Amino acid sequence: MTLKSTLANAACRAEAAQRRSVPSSAPTSKRRPLPRVPLIPDDVLKQHNAFCSIDTRFRSAARLLQCIWLKDQRIPTTNSNTGSEGHPGFASHLRADAAKAGRNFLNLTVHQVVLRELLVREEGASIDEERLFGNSLSSQPLSFNLFGNMTEDLNLATAVFRHLFPEFVLSVDQIIFEHSPGRREQRYLLDGTAFDVAVRVTTPEGEAATIFIETKYSEDQSGPAARLRDRYDEASRQVKLYRDPDGPALRSLGAEQFWREHMLAQLAVDHGITSRAIFLAIGPRLNRRVMNAFHTYQAELIEIEHQDANRVAFEPMSLETFIDAIQAAGATELADALWKRYCDFQRIYDLSLHAIGGTLPIPELDADHPRDRSPGLPLPGDSLPLGRRDRRILAKRNTEHARSSITPPSSAADEELAS
Repeated sequence: MTLKSTLANAACRAEAAQRRSVPSSAPTSKRRPLPRVPLIPDDVLKQHNAFCSIDTRFRSAARLLQCIWLKDQRIPTTNSNTGSEGHPGFASHLRADAAKAGRNFLNLTVHQVVLRELLVREEGASIDEERLFGNSLSSQPLSFNLFGNMTEDLNLATAVFRHLFPEFVLSVDQIIFEHSPGRREQRYLLDGTAFDVAVRVTTPEGEAATIFIETKYSEDQSGPAARLRDRYDEASRQVKLYRDPDGPALRSLGAEQFWREHMLAQLAVDHGITSRAIFLAIGPRLNRRVMNAFHTYQAELIEIEHQDANRVAFEPMSLETFIDAIQAAGATELADALWKRYCDFQRIYDLSLHAIGGTLPIPELDADHPRDRSPGLPLPGDSLPLGRRDRRILAKRNTEHARSSITPPSSAADEELAS
């Protein structure tokens, strides 16, 4: 790759980034970025059957978000009482009948794509059907929810990927799930390493190329890791991607999967399976462990201006950015559904804030608690971690509410508000 083409690509990428930064419709403009996921009180997690003592901070918030989403969709979970068998589990896991019905997927189209892909999956493809159908936190259903509709609408897929990679994509020709160019082959890695998604494209120059994709959601990048093989060491030197191909950082728990997959992508290009390729890694912006793993791995790569020709680029990207690209491509409803399902941590923040402030949002109250109750009054059984100052404020608020409730409304508008 020449310096001129590198600069041209950088200019195109900057233009694409500028387009991504502009909200394209109302749902995006209403999204408020958080600096990090909230630290959720244990009582809130337990109230929603989402408490797990070994969850990371992000996974805890993601589990609660999934629990609330499943409840919103009226999807029965393993914690549901009616029709459940055995001991109750997390409210983030679907009940067996709901899982079988495909309720872990955003719509019927995605469910049908999943069923078809299971039937025609590659030999040796590793798909955990229990997690795919029944675990709302898993990144496997996330991959299908992100790309399932695009599989059936290549015009949408083309619009999304041209928005993200205008210098690389002219059209999207095919989307494949759980793909490997060569499982357990000597010329590759002699193992089962595979990509969550492979997007076959035609470049503006008319070449057949591929975007290999790894998706992450609630992972903490702590393993388990693949068993180190001599072939990995050989391939690490062979692909000419790394500053130190024998470096320990590449073999760390957080980065080793990206190391294997990036090598696999480069070997696919070197062996002529595809003329050019990009290795795209997608993860939530607020999952700091995933973001740190992206940065750790990226730091091990040779700078692009010093790489050999036709090296596969590593492109880390936030899940939020990818959803924004779907929205920019015109699929507003799909983008909004994905955002609410996977990225709406503002909702978790609001719920947690209400809890530590002595209030709960009215929509979160269940049938056991009357709807006419003041939001300022704690519910029976609530244990609120309030300090002395917070308790005084809450007591004053409750007193003011008690006084105002005996004052008759002065107008029809007031009567409507009071009701």
